[in-house]
Amino acid sequence: MSPDPPQSGYLPALRWKALTPLFDYVVRITTRERSSKLKLIEQAGIADRDSVLDLGCGTGTLAIWLKQRVSEAQVAGLDADPDVLSRARRKAFAASTPLEFVEASSTQLPFPDESFDAVLSTLFFHHLRDPEKRKTLAEVARVLRPGGELHVADYGRPQGPIMAAAFLVVRAFDGFEPTAANARGELPELFRSVGLDHAERRAQLRTPLGTLAFYAARKPA
Repeated sequence: MSPDPPQSGYLPALRWKALTPLFDYVVRITTRERSSKLKLIEQAGIADRDSVLDLGCGTGTLAIWLKQRVSEAQVAGLDADPDVLSRARRKAFAASTPLEFVEASSTQLPFPDESFDAVLSTLFFHHLRDPEKRKTLAEVARVLRPGGELHVADYGRPQGPIMAAAFLVVRAFDGFEPTAANARGELPELFRSVGLDHAERRAQLRTPLGTLAFYAARKPA
């Protein structure tokens, strides 16, 4: 079975549309989802009235949990996959959590300059080739307000041979080229390349499919 052909510049969440109904289950069992997403929310330190973008939001779990914890924050989720966004909207409605979900490409964010106090993203950047990573990060820098922060949880440099072997499963599935910068731990350098500062890896978490790294960067004030 080969991946479904890209439409509107995206591949389905699990590369084949037929697998989209399994997305939440797969993420939950392979990424320590609750621990990783709550850790990123804690790291970001979102305050009431902050405007936040969940970039590559998938089925909306991070956005929903964030809104439930900081009810006065303005939270929007963005993804290019209409199928996962339909699931995100249904999940948010079922959770009585009012959220905005936007269908668009990360390389052309449909928001004005300086729209957000924070951009959060989980397990998204390893799907992008380096040129797309840079275009996406340039857009993130554009829509962040001065002093705004980027917080990312994604696969990073593996912690030892066991985590490296586990990450090979992800790399074979998602492609060795898109995942190369993650495997080398280069996301902070990419953040700095678009003008963000204080780019750093703050924490890490072992998962069944490799090391999740928690990154942060800031738009200069």
